[in-house]
Amino acid sequence: MFSSYRLIYGSSRHFLGSASLIAGYGLYRGLANPQKIKTEALPGTKWVDNALPTEQLEKRDTKTAASGKTLKSGDSDGLSPGLGNDDSWAWENFSNKLSNIGSSIGSVKWSELPDKVTDLIVPTWLQTLPESIRKLQREVDMGPGSLADEIWAEAADTTINPEIAETARVSIGNDLSPEEISFREQRRLHTRHALAHYLEIPVGDIHPDDVPTIAICGSGGGLRALVAGASSYACARQAGLFDCAMYTAGVSGSCWLQCLYFSSLGKQNYRKVLKHLKHRLGIHLAFPPPALRLLTSAPTNKFLLSGFIEKSRGDPEADFGLVDIYGTLLAARLLVPKGELEIDPMDLKISNQRRYIDSGLHPMPIYTMVRHEIPPEHKDKPIPSEERSEELEQQTKTTSWFSWWEISPYNVWCEEIGAGIPTWSLGRPFHEGVSQPGANGLALPEVRIPMMLGVFGSAFCATLSHYYKEIRPVIKGITGFGGLDTLLSGRDDDLYKVHPIDPAAIPNFALGLDGRVSETCPKSIFTSTHLKLMDAGMSNNLPIYPLLRPGRDIDILIAFDASADIKTENWLSVADGYVKQRSIKGWPVGIGWPRGSSAEEQTVRELDQAQASTPDEASQRVAEAKTVADDDLSYCTVWIGSATERSTDTEQPISNRIRPDSDLDISQSGLAIIYFPLLPNDKVPGIHPDKSDFMSTWNFIYTPEEIDQVTALAQANFEEGREQTKRCVKAIYERKKKLRLAKEDEEEKEKWRRRFKGNADHFR
Repeated sequence: MFSSYRLIYGSSRHFLGSASLIAGYGLYRGLANPQKIKTEALPGTKWVDNALPTEQLEKRDTKTAASGKTLKSGDSDGLSPGLGNDDSWAWENFSNKLSNIGSSIGSVKWSELPDKVTDLIVPTWLQTLPESIRKLQREVDMGPGSLADEIWAEAADTTINPEIAETARVSIGNDLSPEEISFREQRRLHTRHALAHYLEIPVGDIHPDDVPTIAICGSGGGLRALVAGASSYACARQAGLFDCAMYTAGVSGSCWLQCLYFSSLGKQNYRKVLKHLKHRLGIHLAFPPPALRLLTSAPTNKFLLSGFIEKSRGDPEADFGLVDIYGTLLAARLLVPKGELEIDPMDLKISNQRRYIDSGLHPMPIYTMVRHEIPPEHKDKPIPSEERSEELEQQTKTTSWFSWWEISPYNVWCEEIGAGIPTWSLGRPFHEGVSQPGANGLALPEVRIPMMLGVFGSAFCATLSHYYKEIRPVIKGITGFGGLDTLLSGRDDDLYKVHPIDPAAIPNFALGLDGRVSETCPKSIFTSTHLKLMDAGMSNNLPIYPLLRPGRDIDILIAFDASADIKTENWLSVADGYVKQRSIKGWPVGIGWPRGSSAEEQTVRELDQAQASTPDEASQRVAEAKTVADDDLSYCTVWIGSATERSTDTEQPISNRIRPDSDLDISQSGLAIIYFPLLPNDKVPGIHPDKSDFMSTWNFIYTPEEIDQVTALAQANFEEGREQTKRCVKAIYERKKKLRLAKEDEEEKEKWRRRFKGNADHFR
């Protein structure tokens, strides 16, 4: 099965074969860049130059928003949620593009090409691609009886999408939603019993207030993070730890994992998720034959295309681009079962996942995205970087940042704005805090998970600065690299503002809320009809920030890090700035990989090369080498924070790294961080996260054997820290118990003091 597929795709695991690359790229350009086809740009889908900063990408929305106008629909047919005549023409033009693509490929006279060329770069499936394209074109044709017509009719059916009849309002404030508070109450009933089982303590001896609030999070890292995360979570579940968790959170591939776990495919069992992945990851998501088959055959065609059609036709102001196609292709691989028949439409909405958590049976998932806030360009003639004032440079550095957006089955929320909306209302336009219905009084359905899969994993929407950091290690040996590196490094601020690939567009619920939300909210967000959201790994590859939200009161944060750049990027340490800015107490400041740990191999080599002239000197060098190894992190590292804040910026970081064999005396401590990096392990030979070719973030093919290898590695690493993690959880439990008893004792003494004082008054 895999040998024939690899023959088509060639020996490299990171690149498509020439034929599929041409076809896939042509399909994308035909759908997402109409200027390249001899037709006019769709009036309902405004395509933009991809190489623009987010600020400029959102600028075109400003005029509409500034005028105070809400999104209008034109004349409606009475059934469709606000589709006007102009939008109908736009959809027809869009549909015709598929026909243009098929015709352009079909016009090639394959029979006239040499047989060897045809056999090598023009496989049979490419020759038959025009017919598949024409079939897909018929599916998305809005003619009566077409699939798109059926999907659009169902979009206005309140029995299928009950949320469309509801008016949504923006909740302003930083408090947790009533739904999440109710969930926490229900979940505590389960975690108390789970903790008793995990720590082997009679449940009757555990007071509800002593149960630690535990959050488990997974990193970004594509399919590597998805597979490794599933294995790590499965191990935590088997050990009894996962059932003690209140929250899970993810970035990129770990968001995909949460979607699978809370679906009819994963059935809330990570072993079943891994089994499902073995059936589905052996074929590249961009390989046209299986993708087109799923998009043109029932029942998967409606399942996969519903979100695409609802967004493309129902939100004419949104950009349609690579992220949307990417999400649809991801869904075709991840959300479709082995037999491709037993699909469940309930798997298509994040808000539907509340059916698994309302009773507290499972932890609440948190999905993450970021928006890149870029300062406005200098209005006058651009000033060369060497002539810019220090003030302007400082302003540029301090005003360009990523704001984090979280999604749970209950709410979509942004800390930077200090506001949120119900998850079921994501995808509809808002104005001045109220959702705007279509001409027929109905709103658009919630954005489908296939679209969100693309947003969660859209690492390719990185800035040019991120791209250069990715390729820099590869090109360091090229002649002239030094000069090029100096030039590009000096322009990093400029590279940091440019996104070559346009992020996804989602209607902005903060439109028109100027003066009513947090003062930290960037002003540009009040005038943009759409948000440009992307992979949260652009900011931090671990979803730490949402778990530090006030009200969630996390006691223990367990992080499984499958990042490709664990040591160099040091994602745990990146959180220090966030914690300092928000004056968060309890975070173990200064944690993460030791500074310079990425140069450990060089240090060891230098120690080896150094010649010892005496036995004492030799012993000293051995001790130095051991110090290098001891300072580095291992398979499991625990840090304990302080309950007090630093009083000054110059004060030394307060954190306590717990050695694996140490007893934990943390009676006055803060947050506990338990860190599991995906490192090579001698118990699983033949696999190395940094060196094994198939474990690249950009690899989208995993054989069952490779999945077994990654699963075994993650499992071996978890076992290394299993007992240390258990001791930490028990220590935090004992701390909470001790503090509660001390508080109760003090309250009892105060009660007796008041009673004694009251009795003493009778003797006066």
